[in-house]
Amino acid sequence: MIIQTYHDLESLSRAAAELFVRQAELAVKSRGRCSVALSGGGTPKRSYELLAQPPFRDRVPWDRTHVFWGDERCVPPDDPRSNALLARQTLLEHVPLPPAQIHPFSCSPSPAAAAAKYEALLRDFFGNGPPRLDLVLLGLGPDGHTASLFPGDGALAEKDRWTRAVYPPAPGLHRVTFTPALINRAAAVVFLVAGAAKAGVLREVLQGPRDPRRLPAQLINPAEGELYWLLDRQAAAQLR
Repeated sequence: MIIQTYHDLESLSRAAAELFVRQAELAVKSRGRCSVALSGGGTPKRSYELLAQPPFRDRVPWDRTHVFWGDERCVPPDDPRSNALLARQTLLEHVPLPPAQIHPFSCSPSPAAAAAKYEALLRDFFGNGPPRLDLVLLGLGPDGHTASLFPGDGALAEKDRWTRAVYPPAPGLHRVTFTPALINRAAAVVFLVAGAAKAGVLREVLQGPRDPRRLPAQLINPAEGELYWLLDRQAAAQLR
């Protein structure tokens, strides 16, 4: 595990963009293509904006990059809560990424069907090889959730399936999500955590007792990959 603390969200975002570029370059050099899973929420927005501009935009091999999402809310594509909409507006509409290499979730006709369809897409993408995404970006919720892996949900114990439909009672909105079984096979997983409001839960996740049913982010630990926590100093304020 690599924990890096930055002065503010801007410097954190630049570090995340640099890591995105590096993973993409390494993946294309070694395997001829790059697969990334994007995150929603406010924290990665600035990283996406930076990746959409020089010099970062010009360093990413977009023509060989495939974009997935680690989770999505079951809302219309133009709904402000959509993770895909955020990424499209801040990043994907501004880079030369072939449309066929952008793979958003679709919750039609149902969340369960969407999860099954997305898993079939992933299995076809990876073929007979391991489902090794080159980069997975994640956030951290105030309750310790990440992606749409919420405290106490059955998806936390999933060992075989790569995607699941979930309905967390507190947010009250159907979602689809990657499972830990898929995330933990990635080459690199990067948590982006910013703001004083995340300081307490971040300390619990990183330095508290292990209790992944209450703090699902503790489940994320790539078996053969790298785990990064990129923090701003406000989020890191309570770490020992």
